[in-house]
Amino acid sequence: MGRTLFDKVWDAHVIKDLGDGWALLHIDRHLLHDLSGAPALGELAKRKLPPHNPELCFATPDHVVSSAPGRTETTYPLGAMLWAGLKQGSEKGRIRLFDLGQPGQGIVHVMAPELGIALPGTTLVCGDSHTCTNGGLGALAFGIGSSEIVHVLATQTLRQQKPRRMRVRVDGRLPRGVTPKDLALHIIATLGASAGVGHAVEFAGPAIEAMPIEGRLTLCNLAVELGAKFAMVAPDDATFDYLRGRPFAPKGELFERAVETWRSLAGDADAVFDREEHIVAEAVRPVITWGTSPDQAVAIDQCVPHPDDAPNPAVAEEWRAAQAYMGLEAGQALAGTPVDWVFIGSCANSRLSDLRDAAHVVRGRSVAAGVTAWVVPGSELVKRAAEAEGLDRVFEDAGFQWREPGCSMCVAANGEQVPPGARAVSTSNRNFVGRQGPGARTHLASPAMAAAAAITGVLTDIRSF
Repeated sequence: MGRTLFDKVWDAHVIKDLGDGWALLHIDRHLLHDLSGAPALGELAKRKLPPHNPELCFATPDHVVSSAPGRTETTYPLGAMLWAGLKQGSEKGRIRLFDLGQPGQGIVHVMAPELGIALPGTTLVCGDSHTCTNGGLGALAFGIGSSEIVHVLATQTLRQQKPRRMRVRVDGRLPRGVTPKDLALHIIATLGASAGVGHAVEFAGPAIEAMPIEGRLTLCNLAVELGAKFAMVAPDDATFDYLRGRPFAPKGELFERAVETWRSLAGDADAVFDREEHIVAEAVRPVITWGTSPDQAVAIDQCVPHPDDAPNPAVAEEWRAAQAYMGLEAGQALAGTPVDWVFIGSCANSRLSDLRDAAHVVRGRSVAAGVTAWVVPGSELVKRAAEAEGLDRVFEDAGFQWREPGCSMCVAANGEQVPPGARAVSTSNRNFVGRQGPGARTHLASPAMAAAAAITGVLTDIRSF
């Protein structure tokens, strides 16, 4: 029987089969950030253990640093201690740190692909559930817990149970105005937020093959909202072109030899998946969430669903609670709903292509009265590239705030929050109760849709621009 992409990468990293589906894996890359990395480095020091392979670890502050223009490590005082812990722990452990203002600093799941730290066929872990983002390059990447971070630092290994395999095939071509973010939300809304539980998801099909690498990263980023711990896309020529010349990617002849190996990672023609799902790309429209879970989403030209139409009483009750929290009525049209805040950023949608999409909508227009709008680049390199293209001026001329790289308002762990009761359109990946601040009401959308909402002051179908 043939093997899937996931099988091939998993098998290549098994140090020892522990039985009952468990294995001890070698970890090729370990990403550390301030929120979880600093405490883990402190615990390692407390145990008087050095990092086993510091050259395979990469650190950057992102979660609890301010994104305010001109920020320093102490601009957000509550995060200063974690920043200091990450810096001191990295220096003591001889771990490469990309600090504030330095090329390479940024959200871990943005800087790892752009630097070539994430590579096809590698195992990559981080103390963050959205580490599966890096699977867009064909890496076996996944989030780990606090004790697991310490274990990887100390041993460069991790005990893991092999999941079932699931393939989501997307046939056809995405229509005009539909982005990878829309596709991701459509898949979650169609299959449900628990569809991927216990599975490693592989995205495949013509629509995926035609998707730019940064779109694949967005798609894999949202896979954790499908319930999956792992998400992958088979590496192809687009992957290799993206990685060629990246700072930590192989160089010259080594790169060409690596490409030969990477090509062999694609799943075998007779590979069998435990679950298969099919999505028709042409059926996807621009999507907006209406509730407090990413699967509570519909096309922007649809209405808030009625609890009477829910599949069962438990879901009906969830819908009622979500609608009450969001201040929406069943049957209400989403398009035209007034908004107060717009956030363009996060590890889902803060790359250069995302900012270009938003700037295309914003150029020559102005943010609507009463709307506060932020753009937070995903990394220092994204920020510099955007500024070189003049995108910062496009946003600022329109009335947006152009800020420094970091997680910012996505996780609200840095003092940057949507005010209670305010309605926000966000390009982030989670709309849970309180995710962007106590009482904040979040609608997830693509960068273009978020930009359109900032300009019009209401939820807006991007196809009308």
